[in-house]
Amino acid sequence: MPTEMSVEVLLMLAAGLLLAGMAAGFLTGLLGIGGGGVLVPVLFETFGALGVDPSIQMHMAVGTSLAAIVPTSIRAFFLHRAKGGVNMAILKRLAPFMVIGVILGTVFAGIVSSDGLKWIWVIFGNLLALKLALGRDDWRIGEAIPKPPVVEIYGLLVGFVAVLMSIAGASFIVAFMTLYNQPLLQAVATSAGLGPLVAIPGVIGFMIAGWGNPLIPPLSVGFVNVLGAALIIPSSILAAPFGVRLAHGLPKRKLELAFAAFMAAVSMRFLLSLLGVV
Repeated sequence: MPTEMSVEVLLMLAAGLLLAGMAAGFLTGLLGIGGGGVLVPVLFETFGALGVDPSIQMHMAVGTSLAAIVPTSIRAFFLHRAKGGVNMAILKRLAPFMVIGVILGTVFAGIVSSDGLKWIWVIFGNLLALKLALGRDDWRIGEAIPKPPVVEIYGLLVGFVAVLMSIAGASFIVAFMTLYNQPLLQAVATSAGLGPLVAIPGVIGFMIAGWGNPLIPPLSVGFVNVLGAALIIPSSILAAPFGVRLAHGLPKRKLELAFAAFMAAVSMRFLLSLLGVV
């Protein structure tokens, strides 16, 4: 990683990270999608510009993103809970199994290549984009949340994938709950409560997974860059309440379509990288 950088470049990078944090916080509160959907691609490009070794570039982006969304996810959860929107019964069923999935995911991150993490994004990023673009609020596969072990197995899988994408798993939980006839706003609020359960053990796991790696950039603990997280956290915390406020008062279809296009574009960027085009 280069040690000499101009003041202009540093200011541009700082501004980009602050704006990414604002977008992440806003989207976390508004759609329950998790700010990592914005942060991972931004951090990936940022670490690339800083000269981070390509073999850990994706690991650093995911790990730093997880660190940055910890306070945002906690704040979004308490804001939604204060409005009475969280379904605590579903949250308690999902929580332990999502945490187990997260732990398994961080172990996997320690042995998988950067290209492997990109493939996770390509596959599940496109699935998420399709759901946001084509899914309808009135789609149903059941009238009530199913009995064990369906919810528990789903939580395990979501935890595993979510920590490898740093998306807090909220999008998958919102889709699951609405397909089983739960109110959309309640699904968003409940999914916000699962964000900390992915982000907190996830960031610890990425720190451990990258511990002692000689390629990590300065000011990093394992695969988590402390400076990057410190720049993003304040702006994401400040923006989260605005997203929550809109979630309780405005339709979100146009924003869902915009985010679907964004996720598809990011997934394509990673696919082109895997194919050696960019």
